[in-house]
Amino acid sequence: MNGLILRLASPWMSFGEHAAFAYRDTLPFPTRSALIGLLAAAEGRSRDEALTLDPETGHHPYSQLVLTIRIDRPGQRHTDFHTVGGGRPHKEGLRTSKGTYRAQIKSTLVTRRVYLTDATFTIAIQGPDARRLEQLAGRLEQPAYALYLGRRACIPDEPLLLGTVHADPIGELRNRIPLTLAAPPRPGHDTVPIGFVWEQPPTHHPAAQSHLEVADVPIDFTSTRRTHHTRRLWRTTEPLPAHLYTPHPLQALTHYLNQATP
Repeated sequence: MNGLILRLASPWMSFGEHAAFAYRDTLPFPTRSALIGLLAAAEGRSRDEALTLDPETGHHPYSQLVLTIRIDRPGQRHTDFHTVGGGRPHKEGLRTSKGTYRAQIKSTLVTRRVYLTDATFTIAIQGPDARRLEQLAGRLEQPAYALYLGRRACIPDEPLLLGTVHADPIGELRNRIPLTLAAPPRPGHDTVPIGFVWEQPPTHHPAAQSHLEVADVPIDFTSTRRTHHTRRLWRTTEPLPAHLYTPHPLQALTHYLNQATP
Protein backbone atom coordinates (compact mmCIF):
# COMPACT_ATOMS: atom_id res chain seq x y z
CA MET A 1 0.00 0.00 0.00
CA ASN A 2 0.95 3.63 -0.46
CA GLY A 3 1.88 5.48 2.67
CA LEU A 4 3.20 8.52 4.51
CA ILE A 5 6.38 8.55 6.57
CA LEU A 6 6.68 10.48 9.82
CA ARG A 7 9.77 11.06 11.92
CA LEU A 8 8.93 11.46 15.60
CA ALA A 9 11.82 13.02 17.52
CA SER A 10 11.79 15.21 20.60
CA PRO A 11 13.68 15.74 23.87
CA TRP A 12 10.54 14.40 25.61
CA MET A 13 7.69 12.15 24.51
CA SER A 14 5.30 9.80 26.28
CA PHE A 15 2.87 7.16 25.03
CA GLY A 16 0.77 5.89 27.91
CA GLU A 17 -1.14 2.63 27.77
CA HIS A 18 -2.50 2.55 31.34
CA ALA A 19 -2.05 6.23 32.17
CA ALA A 20 -4.39 7.10 35.01
CA PHE A 21 -4.52 8.72 38.43
CA ALA A 22 -1.15 9.27 40.14
CA TYR A 23 1.01 7.16 37.81
CA ARG A 24 1.28 7.86 34.07
CA ASP A 25 3.29 5.22 32.24
CA THR A 26 4.72 5.10 28.72
CA LEU A 27 5.27 2.32 26.22
CA PRO A 28 8.74 2.15 24.62
CA PHE A 29 7.31 3.16 21.22
CA PRO A 30 4.46 5.35 19.90
CA THR A 31 0.96 3.99 20.42
CA ARG A 32 -1.72 3.81 17.75
CA SER A 33 -3.87 6.03 19.94
CA ALA A 34 -1.20 8.75 20.09
CA LEU A 35 -0.60 8.67 16.34
CA ILE A 36 -4.31 8.84 15.51
CA GLY A 37 -4.65 11.68 17.99
CA LEU A 38 -1.84 13.50 16.19
CA LEU A 39 -3.57 13.05 12.82
CA ALA A 40 -6.91 14.16 14.26
CA ALA A 41 -5.31 17.30 15.71
CA ALA A 42 -3.72 18.09 12.33
CA GLU A 43 -7.15 17.83 10.72
CA GLY A 44 -8.79 20.02 13.36
CA ARG A 45 -10.97 17.29 14.86
CA SER A 46 -11.99 17.71 18.48
CA ARG A 47 -11.84 14.79 20.92
CA ASP A 48 -15.59 14.31 20.52
CA GLU A 49 -15.36 14.23 16.71
CA ALA A 50 -11.99 12.55 16.16
CA LEU A 51 -13.49 9.08 15.67
CA THR A 52 -16.85 9.99 14.15
CA LEU A 53 -17.97 7.16 11.88
CA ASP A 54 -18.01 7.72 8.13
CA PRO A 55 -21.67 7.27 7.03
CA GLU A 56 -20.57 5.55 3.80
CA THR A 57 -18.09 3.03 5.24
CA GLY A 58 -19.27 2.74 8.84
CA HIS A 59 -15.66 3.12 10.05
CA HIS A 60 -13.87 5.95 11.75
CA PRO A 61 -11.57 8.01 9.47
CA TYR A 62 -8.32 6.32 10.59
CA SER A 63 -9.38 2.68 10.97
CA GLN A 64 -7.89 1.55 7.65
CA LEU A 65 -4.43 2.96 8.36
CA VAL A 66 -1.63 0.46 9.03
CA LEU A 67 1.34 1.64 11.12
CA THR A 68 4.90 0.30 11.03
CA ILE A 69 7.47 1.71 13.46
CA ARG A 70 11.25 1.80 12.97
CA ILE A 71 13.01 2.37 16.28
CA ASP A 72 16.01 4.52 15.39
CA ARG A 73 16.82 5.57 18.93
CA PRO A 74 14.80 4.08 21.82
CA GLY A 75 15.77 6.84 24.25
CA GLN A 76 15.85 6.59 28.02
CA ARG A 77 12.95 6.33 30.46
CA HIS A 78 12.69 9.29 32.81
CA THR A 79 10.22 9.72 35.68
CA ASP A 80 9.09 13.25 36.40
CA PHE A 81 7.43 14.10 39.70
CA HIS A 82 4.50 16.53 39.91
CA THR A 83 2.32 17.77 42.74
CA VAL A 84 -1.40 18.42 42.36
CA GLY A 85 -3.84 20.24 44.62
CA GLY A 86 -1.44 21.83 47.08
CA GLY A 87 -2.16 25.26 48.59
CA ARG A 88 -5.90 25.31 47.86
CA PRO A 89 -8.62 25.85 50.48
CA HIS A 90 -10.18 22.67 51.81
CA LYS A 91 -13.30 22.64 49.59
CA GLU A 92 -11.43 23.69 46.46
CA GLY A 93 -8.87 20.92 46.53
CA LEU A 94 -8.77 17.32 45.36
CA ARG A 95 -11.61 14.89 45.87
CA THR A 96 -11.47 11.27 46.95
CA SER A 97 -12.96 8.37 45.00
CA LYS A 98 -16.10 8.72 47.14
CA GLY A 99 -16.58 12.34 46.09
CA THR A 100 -15.55 13.91 49.39
CA TYR A 101 -12.63 16.32 49.73
CA ARG A 102 -9.22 15.13 50.81
CA ALA A 103 -8.16 16.17 54.31
CA GLN A 104 -6.17 19.42 54.38
CA ILE A 105 -3.06 17.59 55.58
CA LYS A 106 -3.33 15.28 52.55
CA SER A 107 -4.39 17.89 50.04
CA THR A 108 -1.18 17.64 48.00
CA LEU A 109 -0.95 14.57 45.76
CA VAL A 110 2.39 13.48 44.29
CA THR A 111 2.10 12.09 40.76
CA ARG A 112 4.68 10.29 38.62
CA ARG A 113 4.81 10.74 34.86
CA VAL A 114 7.16 8.63 32.77
CA TYR A 115 8.73 9.98 29.57
CA LEU A 116 11.07 8.80 26.85
CA THR A 117 13.99 11.22 26.49
CA ASP A 118 15.95 11.78 23.25
CA ALA A 119 14.07 9.05 21.35
CA THR A 120 13.57 8.92 17.59
CA PHE A 121 11.06 6.81 15.65
CA THR A 122 10.44 6.68 11.90
CA ILE A 123 6.91 5.53 11.09
CA ALA A 124 5.18 4.37 7.91
CA ILE A 125 1.44 5.11 7.80
CA GLN A 126 -0.10 3.04 5.00
CA GLY A 127 -3.60 3.09 3.64
CA PRO A 128 -5.59 1.94 0.59
CA ASP A 129 -6.74 5.45 -0.41
CA ALA A 130 -3.88 7.53 -1.88
CA ARG A 131 -6.08 10.65 -2.06
CA ARG A 132 -6.84 10.36 1.65
CA LEU A 133 -3.10 10.05 2.38
CA GLU A 134 -2.40 13.17 0.34
CA GLN A 135 -5.06 14.99 2.35
CA LEU A 136 -3.39 13.91 5.61
CA ALA A 137 0.01 15.01 4.31
CA GLY A 138 -1.33 18.48 3.56
CA ARG A 139 -2.84 18.75 7.02
CA LEU A 140 0.38 17.62 8.72
CA GLU A 141 2.25 20.37 6.90
CA GLN A 142 -0.34 22.96 8.00
CA PRO A 143 -2.01 21.51 11.12
CA ALA A 144 -5.19 23.01 12.50
CA TYR A 145 -4.20 22.34 16.12
CA ALA A 146 -0.77 22.14 17.75
CA LEU A 147 0.83 18.71 17.38
CA TYR A 148 2.48 16.91 20.27
CA LEU A 149 3.92 13.47 21.04
CA GLY A 150 1.70 12.00 23.73
CA ARG A 151 1.53 15.04 26.04
CA ARG A 152 1.10 18.72 25.30
CA ALA A 153 4.59 19.63 26.49
CA CYS A 154 6.20 17.18 24.02
CA ILE A 155 6.63 19.18 20.81
CA PRO A 156 7.95 17.23 17.79
CA ASP A 157 11.20 18.24 16.12
CA GLU A 158 11.39 19.05 12.42
CA PRO A 159 11.12 17.49 9.94
CA LEU A 160 7.96 15.64 10.99
CA LEU A 161 6.65 14.61 7.57
CA LEU A 162 9.23 13.02 5.23
CA GLY A 163 7.93 13.83 1.76
CA THR A 164 4.35 13.22 0.66
CA VAL A 165 2.89 9.86 -0.45
CA HIS A 166 5.40 7.04 -1.01
CA ALA A 167 4.63 4.02 -3.20
CA ASP A 168 6.76 1.71 -1.01
CA PRO A 169 7.06 3.24 2.49
CA ILE A 170 8.41 0.03 4.06
CA GLY A 171 11.15 -0.07 1.45
CA GLU A 172 11.97 3.54 2.33
CA LEU A 173 12.28 2.61 6.01
CA ARG A 174 14.54 -0.33 5.26
CA ASN A 175 16.72 1.06 2.47
CA ARG A 176 16.68 4.83 2.07
CA ILE A 177 15.71 7.01 5.03
CA PRO A 178 18.77 8.07 7.10
CA LEU A 179 19.12 6.57 10.55
CA THR A 180 19.26 8.69 13.69
CA LEU A 181 21.30 6.51 16.06
CA ALA A 182 22.66 7.09 19.54
CA ALA A 183 26.03 5.60 18.46
CA PRO A 184 27.62 4.77 15.09
CA PRO A 185 27.55 1.18 13.73
CA ARG A 186 30.43 -1.06 14.70
CA PRO A 187 33.46 -0.67 12.41
CA GLY A 188 33.70 -3.23 9.62
CA HIS A 189 30.00 -4.10 9.60
CA ASP A 190 27.86 -3.51 6.50
CA THR A 191 24.57 -3.64 8.43
CA VAL A 192 23.21 -2.35 11.72
CA PRO A 193 20.42 -4.11 13.70
CA ILE A 194 17.32 -1.91 14.04
CA GLY A 195 14.11 -2.78 15.87
CA PHE A 196 10.76 -2.70 14.06
CA VAL A 197 7.19 -2.91 15.40
CA TRP A 198 4.54 -4.24 13.00
CA GLU A 199 0.74 -4.18 13.27
CA GLN A 200 0.44 -7.07 10.83
CA PRO A 201 2.59 -10.22 10.55
CA PRO A 202 5.67 -9.21 8.51
CA THR A 203 5.61 -11.17 5.25
CA HIS A 204 9.40 -11.37 5.06
CA HIS A 205 9.40 -13.11 8.48
CA PRO A 206 6.77 -15.84 8.01
CA ALA A 207 7.74 -17.50 11.30
CA ALA A 208 7.59 -14.29 13.35
CA GLN A 209 5.54 -14.62 16.51
CA SER A 210 3.30 -11.99 18.05
CA HIS A 211 5.32 -10.51 20.91
CA LEU A 212 2.98 -7.98 22.46
CA GLU A 213 -0.62 -7.17 23.21
CA VAL A 214 -1.28 -3.51 23.93
CA ALA A 215 -4.52 -1.67 24.72
CA ASP A 216 -4.07 1.33 22.42
CA VAL A 217 -6.75 1.09 19.72
CA PRO A 218 -8.93 4.18 20.37
CA ILE A 219 -12.67 3.67 20.41
CA ASP A 220 -13.66 6.96 22.03
CA PHE A 221 -11.41 9.95 22.83
CA THR A 222 -14.04 11.79 24.85
CA SER A 223 -12.60 12.48 28.31
CA THR A 224 -15.52 10.97 30.22
CA ARG A 225 -15.85 7.91 27.93
CA ARG A 226 -12.26 7.22 26.90
CA THR A 227 -12.07 3.62 25.66
CA HIS A 228 -9.39 1.51 23.97
CA HIS A 229 -9.32 -2.00 22.57
CA THR A 230 -6.38 -4.40 22.53
CA ARG A 231 -4.30 -5.32 19.48
CA ARG A 232 -1.43 -7.70 18.76
CA LEU A 233 2.00 -6.50 17.63
CA TRP A 234 4.99 -8.18 16.03
CA ARG A 235 8.58 -7.13 16.79
CA THR A 236 11.57 -7.92 14.57
CA THR A 237 15.18 -6.83 14.29
CA GLU A 238 16.10 -5.82 10.75
CA PRO A 239 19.67 -5.64 9.37
CA LEU A 240 19.64 -2.20 7.74
CA PRO A 241 22.48 -0.85 5.58
CA ALA A 242 25.13 0.77 7.79
CA HIS A 243 25.56 3.59 5.27
CA LEU A 244 22.15 4.95 6.32
CA TYR A 245 23.85 6.17 9.49
CA THR A 246 25.34 9.65 9.54
CA PRO A 247 26.67 11.74 12.42
CA HIS A 248 24.65 14.64 10.97
CA PRO A 249 21.12 13.19 10.56
CA LEU A 250 19.36 16.50 9.88
CA GLN A 251 21.65 17.26 6.96
CA ALA A 252 21.09 13.74 5.61
CA LEU A 253 17.32 14.10 6.00
CA THR A 254 17.41 17.42 4.16
CA HIS A 255 19.28 15.74 1.30
CA TYR A 256 16.75 12.86 1.33
CA LEU A 257 13.81 15.27 1.21
CA ASN A 258 15.36 17.24 -1.64
CA GLN A 259 15.73 14.00 -3.61
CA ALA A 260 12.15 12.95 -2.79
CA THR A 261 10.66 16.27 -3.94
CA PRO A 262 9.46 15.99 -7.57
